[in-house]
Amino acid sequence: MLTKLKKRKTEVYALGQHISMSAHKARRVIDQIRGRSYEETLMILELMPYRACYPIFKLVYSAAANASYNMDSNESNLVISKAQVFEGTSTKKLKPRARGRSFTIKRPTCNISIAVKDISLDEYIEVDFIDSLRWSKKLKSKNKYTDMAYHDRYSNGGVWDKK
Repeated sequence: MLTKLKKRKTEVYALGQHISMSAHKARRVIDQIRGRSYEETLMILELMPYRACYPIFKLVYSAAANASYNMDSNESNLVISKAQVFEGTSTKKLKPRARGRSFTIKRPTCNISIAVKDISLDEYIEVDFIDSLRWSKKLKSKNKYTDMAYHDRYSNGGVWDKK
């Protein structure tokens, strides 16, 4: 019987948006946990004295919950494969100053994405080649009139095209 290898999804991610801190301060913590195991990451985040640790802790916990729900993976097999911090929008407030003037105060936000990978799962699974051919034939449409003629929006043979 013919078989082919199909790539399995072994990575699950969690995304936190509009977290009210600068991306530079969040990167300081993210660089410490990238590539570490899940349990080690939780211990590091609990013991670090930075304010950025709590939202990152919640994201790592959420990514592990996504992995256990979607892939039925055990938490001891999880590794932080990707951890990225992006700059978000900055909220602006006006602070009243002397003589009727105002200064803007910018509160930066950041977006954090954390991907968790299960190292116990194989990346490729074997799929019957004949079954995959049957599915691909079933998905094709039976309608022979699906090909549409090309119509240009600007030269459609109207009155203004003739000179």
